[in-house]
Amino acid sequence: MATFSPSGKRALDNFIKNTVESGTVPGFVVGVANVDGEIYFQGGGSTTAANPTSDLTVNADSVFWICSQTKMITALAVLKLIDGRKLTLETPLGDFLPEFRNPVIVDKTSTLNTTFRPATTVLKVKHLLNFSSGLFYPVIKDDLTSLPEAYTSKEMHASSNPLESFYRILIGPLPGIPLKFEPGTDFVYGFSSDALGFLVEKVSGKTLGQFCKEEIFDPLGMESCSFHLTPQLKQRFVELAYRNEDGRLVPWSGQIGVIEQDPEKVRLHLGGVGMYSSMRDYLKLLRHILQINAGRLVPNALFKAETVHQLFVPALTDKGSESLSAMVMIPGTQWGTATAIATEDSPQRRKQGSIWWGGWAGTEHFIDPESGIAVVFGVQVVPVPDMKTISVRLKLEALIYAALSTSEKL
Repeated sequence: MATFSPSGKRALDNFIKNTVESGTVPGFVVGVANVDGEIYFQGGGSTTAANPTSDLTVNADSVFWICSQTKMITALAVLKLIDGRKLTLETPLGDFLPEFRNPVIVDKTSTLNTTFRPATTVLKVKHLLNFSSGLFYPVIKDDLTSLPEAYTSKEMHASSNPLESFYRILIGPLPGIPLKFEPGTDFVYGFSSDALGFLVEKVSGKTLGQFCKEEIFDPLGMESCSFHLTPQLKQRFVELAYRNEDGRLVPWSGQIGVIEQDPEKVRLHLGGVGMYSSMRDYLKLLRHILQINAGRLVPNALFKAETVHQLFVPALTDKGSESLSAMVMIPGTQWGTATAIATEDSPQRRKQGSIWWGGWAGTEHFIDPESGIAVVFGVQVVPVPDMKTISVRLKLEALIYAALSTSEKL
């Protein structure tokens, strides 16, 4: 199984130590597991943004706003319902959420003042899982780094019906929810995961957070995972850092919009962006998936083996793959039922068949079945993309693969 060589581990330790001391990126952590457990966890730097003198340092149990890493967990919640025969991939979304029965195809995604036409394809669960639904994030041409209003609106949570307010923001003056294209024909990053979260709540009769807690988090001991930044989690929370135009890191103080983070005010669980977690807890879920996919006998497995295998199977059309690849700037990228799929080896890094994704504020994860590892990386820095952070993450990944040795095949 995958293990680290002593010299490889030392190289990782030294790089992390030197990077933390340089102060070029905020506090961060990286963790690696094989099918049997953690094999590496290291990090450092202050949990208080841009304050290296803070007594609190980033570690495996520090809590991050994981942003779009929420999407995989939301998709897994839906796959739990499919495993339990409460839904199918072919279930029309409108059967449970009537707001999605009559969407419209818009000619512009940068404004709701656009021409449109009725969609002719029924929007189904499978389209949400692989982001071929057509649900998009609005393009704000003068600000490509900000989150959309449906995520940052504080008024939405304060309204008498937050879900209706969410829909109003999406629809605006249009007669139906806007899509970029006919479902199933392409890929676009957007509100698909949030719609999946609303679906989980409708089918289960529970909030998305409660469903995930009962069906995923508690069974795996993921105690930090939540849609509410409680006082207990706040004590371990890694604050956002903001990189000024001159390259300096300063504490985030409203320079860019974020989600409602007051746990007393959050009244809508956003399945695309709203979750908090430690990297150690997120790695527990990745390792569980790695074990099932490797054919290990996993007591009380949360997912059927065929459901886990499907995570690694491309589900997009060629056009969809081209659109996704252009977005992430990695040729040949695909999407399965919960996350992106690498269809080619990255030299000195993750292998073909790996699944991966990241969060808006800098967190990332991947599972590499061929190498037998799962990896998490945690940092909190905006605006994105932060090239210094990306450089550190890529170097860490290369050092992880340089450190790997194989004592036996899975």
